[in-house]
Amino acid sequence: MVTRPREEAEALAAALTARSVGALIEPMMEIRFHAAAIDLQGIQAVLCTSANGVRALARETSERGVPLFAVGDATAARARAEGFTHVANAGGDAGDLVLLAVERLRPRDGPLFHVSGSEIAGDLAAALGGRGFAVERRVLYEARPVPALSAAARRALSAGEIDFALFFSPRTAAIFARLAKAARIADSCETVTALSISAAADKALDALPWRERRVAERPDQPALLDLLDGLLAARRQLSATENRGV
Repeated sequence: MVTRPREEAEALAAALTARSVGALIEPMMEIRFHAAAIDLQGIQAVLCTSANGVRALARETSERGVPLFAVGDATAARARAEGFTHVANAGGDAGDLVLLAVERLRPRDGPLFHVSGSEIAGDLAAALGGRGFAVERRVLYEARPVPALSAAARRALSAGEIDFALFFSPRTAAIFARLAKAARIADSCETVTALSISAAADKALDALPWRERRVAERPDQPALLDLLDGLLAARRQLSATENRGV
């Protein structure tokens, strides 16, 4: 079960299909973009902490030459796909993005423009403001929680058809935990292994009785897929050993 917003989930589902793993796409949030007048004249660099932030920016401006600093691989890939020509990848989380900006940029060279959703996990403006940077934060989208689990997800969980559930943020994990309880299928998680992109996302799953919980070594999708690959390989090896013993 993939809990990312639909656009990211579909790309991940393709990666799972390549591994012969079926995917139930069950977004925990719906993305709503905001119209905005954006002027990047004089902006030293744009900071994006999600692929949805890049999509929102690309909808509102035709400027593609401004340096864009992306929080991680998925955000950087989306920026390049949208035509941004100068993309720097922090390869981690918001803290890594701050460090990359401090390393490559200088306060005297102009303000920074932070594209964000209505809710943020870390305060980039405050962190960089403390280093002397002027940062303008602009909310260009919001991620709204879905009101309930879909009938397909409830059915699959109740039938024990979900082996793994993938979580990419503390917020989506918390939404799932709440909706699973509301649907009275929390106990169905006893047969599911939860794979989380970070310890914070994993922590949000505390209230549910998982079969197992694992956390990726790095806070990005490739690391989460590496974790899944390792678990799948271990299962195949166990199955082969049991078959030889029969």
